[in-house]
Amino acid sequence: MVVRTTTFGTDLWASVIGLAIALLGFWVFRSDARAAEGEPEAPKRIPVILDTDIGDDIDDTWALAFALKSPELDIKLVVGDQGKTLYRAKLIAKLLEAAGRTEIPVGMGVGPQTGGGGQSAWVEGYDLKSYPGKVYEDGVQAIIDTIMKSPQPITLIAYGPLPNVAAALEREPKIAEKARFVGMHGSVRKGYGGSEKVSAEWNVRADAKACQKALSAPWDVTITPLDTCGLVHLTGEKYKKVRDSKDPLAAAVIANYRIWSEDKEAAESRSSTLFDTVAIYLGFSDDLLKIEKLTIRVTDDGFTVIDPSGKMMRVATEWKDMGAFEDLLVRRLTGPTVKPPARQ
Repeated sequence: MVVRTTTFGTDLWASVIGLAIALLGFWVFRSDARAAEGEPEAPKRIPVILDTDIGDDIDDTWALAFALKSPELDIKLVVGDQGKTLYRAKLIAKLLEAAGRTEIPVGMGVGPQTGGGGQSAWVEGYDLKSYPGKVYEDGVQAIIDTIMKSPQPITLIAYGPLPNVAAALEREPKIAEKARFVGMHGSVRKGYGGSEKVSAEWNVRADAKACQKALSAPWDVTITPLDTCGLVHLTGEKYKKVRDSKDPLAAAVIANYRIWSEDKEAAESRSSTLFDTVAIYLGFSDDLLKIEKLTIRVTDDGFTVIDPSGKMMRVATEWKDMGAFEDLLVRRLTGPTVKPPARQ
């Protein structure tokens, strides 16, 4: 049998091969561009729960916005921790509305409903019953149910004291088998402001017993202590990009910051320390940080000490490129809102 090759067939195959080469070149170009910008090449949705003492320090608000703008994260639930449960739930719900993410449930944690904080004015008159999504009065049970019913392992990102997490572990220890823990906790070699003197960091000291239970549970643990998260600020042009952004969520963050800050001049020129944003980052990447495996023990007075008897965990002890993290944070906060992932 003789196989004849026509000019038409040759031209067709040449066109197909040329198109394939062009598409490959575009893919390589986009991959290189994303890598140069510090963006992940192909974001994968990571199911997460956020546990936050939002409404005390303003960095929790920045962290929630960062999470909502991170395409890697599929946020299943946001729960307020450390009492003042109604105030915290209102803040979470109103911020979710600003982001257009009301498919995300809100949970009320353990502790009294009464009390407010530096952002109370922003939620004054807000009726939690008007939130279009679900609100769980028992946020601890919501944490348990979300973890236990998830077909994939959940990443629990906690950036506050840990009474909710301790209570969840007490009710259902098996959550540690189906989740990993990422937290903003501790002070290992450096203290507040980069001090050489370690500190009893607030999220640990505020409820040391709860932190002992959470950090010693049999799940994989990653933390950002003050050694890294305590150094993050936005200043200069980086801060101005967020401050002047027309994005509704970025505008809500700045509005809250202006209300919260006692130094009104500072609120126009620089951020406060953005501790909790680093925990959000660790929920999906650690490329910009030095990670050490250390055995950490939480003391009764709130210190996190390296001790052979402690829990082995991954600890972000130094920055590889903090400037790149700040750039990423600014791009995310001022960029488009992440579309909700398809629910199964």
